[in-house]
Amino acid sequence: MATPLTLSTDRDADGAPRLVAEGEIDLSNIAMFTEALTEASAGTRQPITVDMSAVKYIDSAGINALFNHVDEVDRLHLIVHPFLIRVLTISGLSEIAVVEAAAPPKDGG
Repeated sequence: MATPLTLSTDRDADGAPRLVAEGEIDLSNIAMFTEALTEASAGTRQPITVDMSAVKYIDSAGINALFNHVDEVDRLHLIVHPFLIRVLTISGLSEIAVVEAAAPPKDGG
């Protein structure tokens, strides 16, 4: 059974939009994820940060949603769980968006 996806939007200290995702991103919740991306960046051309440091699985639907969203904003900055670096690099997303590994938890867990 897939881990449920939870999403929240916020603003960085400079006012840039931020979307935080936790869980798994797949075909079962792609509409919710796409809507959250759209809402987070609505009304601005500022770069958007998507914090997926708590996402350990993303399928092709999620990767496609990120590709599609890059076309709608000036810059997409992804902070991802280290598990996802390879798949996002192979997909080519790291060539058109900033993709960085999330820092390990301070407690080492």
